[in-house]
Amino acid sequence: MSDIPLILWFRRDLRLSDQPMLAAAVATGRALVPVFILDPETEAIGAAAKWRLGLAVEAFAKALEGIGLRLVLQRGAALEVLRGLLAETGAGGVWWSRLYDPAAVARDTGVKAALKAEGVEARSFAGHLLHEPWEVESGQGGYYRVFTPFWKAMRGLPVAAPELAPELACGPEQWPAGDDLAGWQMGGAMNRGAGVVARHQAVGEAAARGRLRGFLDAAVADYATLRDFPGLAGTSRLSENLTYGEIGIREVWYSGLRARDEGAAGAEAFLRELGWREFSYHLMHHTPGITHANWKPDWDSFPWREDTADAERWRRGMTGEPFVDAAMREMYVTGTMHNRARMIAASYLTKHLMTHWKVGLNWFAECLTDWDPAANAMGWQWVAGSGPDAAPYFRIFNPAGQAERFDADGRYRQRFLAELSPDPGPEALAFFAAAPRSWGLDPKRPYPAPVIELDHGRALALAAYSARKA
Repeated sequence: MSDIPLILWFRRDLRLSDQPMLAAAVATGRALVPVFILDPETEAIGAAAKWRLGLAVEAFAKALEGIGLRLVLQRGAALEVLRGLLAETGAGGVWWSRLYDPAAVARDTGVKAALKAEGVEARSFAGHLLHEPWEVESGQGGYYRVFTPFWKAMRGLPVAAPELAPELACGPEQWPAGDDLAGWQMGGAMNRGAGVVARHQAVGEAAARGRLRGFLDAAVADYATLRDFPGLAGTSRLSENLTYGEIGIREVWYSGLRARDEGAAGAEAFLRELGWREFSYHLMHHTPGITHANWKPDWDSFPWREDTADAERWRRGMTGEPFVDAAMREMYVTGTMHNRARMIAASYLTKHLMTHWKVGLNWFAECLTDWDPAANAMGWQWVAGSGPDAAPYFRIFNPAGQAERFDADGRYRQRFLAELSPDPGPEALAFFAAAPRSWGLDPKRPYPAPVIELDHGRALALAAYSARKA
């Protein structure tokens, strides 16, 4: 087999180090053919995520060139593309790193079964998570529905040390033909927003590692408290890089452990947040319906409103609630949204506006450059009350009260709300440059009146909750 090439199918594992599949492949000594496939499952992701994925692919292609490989780009159904590459290269196997969302699982299961039936080695590897979703089991052998016991069990499991990046790898004598990345127009749906959001991205493995170092050198010490304040630089901002596999989760985990052992007070809280990421994948694996249906079936009868003009005001960052609108505008300007702000924006939509969480989930999937299928589903259902380990529905975040507590100096709101400042900054104005022209927004117009009075919205939500219980 040492003379037979091996195809490496890359997806959301676009890095060289802490890369189990790549390390194992290089160790075989075989000629390696890295490939990225723009298949229907990848085509279907949201505009911002697809654009950002294109940037990740471009950076990874350059990284592969540094160790003597090329990234072959091809478009089409994954199985058909792989069959074509197997025939063209004479490769005897296809390896890939596992993904866990329902669409990827269905695709990969079909690909593996078909290739094996044709006598082709088809092998999948871990690498996206610290532990495979089925490895963390309850005492009864089932899966966990509540985070705290999951976290206790997960913390007791060993984590393998990350692999080093290979210095050199062997490619085939003749490389297969591939597409030009620019021709795919991965950012086509972003329109003018791409130029705005691009300034806030940290693309590629080197940038991701630099972001991690910066966090460990500063914010990790106070992470447990500062992470809730969106106006401060208190988080790692690694969600973007973990989404595309530009940095390995084991590398991040071990870095957090070292920071904790060196006395960083906030490191344990940071590790716990990595545990939440694992928990969301654990749940998505065991209950894949969480991505599109109420995790608790008894919520199917709840009187959610579907998409409405109120929801459109929310989408446009024009609800008249400054904390909510700042959160939405942060997403359009930076491609991401602070976690505290996500909870406030989601609570306002699902509770004050009584709108189905799927409306928000789908919009976040369209607009976030750090979109993650498990975290997005878990987050929305947690806030809405319909999900596992969820906040009770009667726990309704008051945007004004949250602003007083977590943005007392108004720094976050001023950063993104041009209408509330006599001299708006560049990021507040950038929202109007990024927003679709069809919205007809103008920073010189008065800030809008609230869609609904907060007390009234809360009362309506509580009444609906009480009626559901009855």
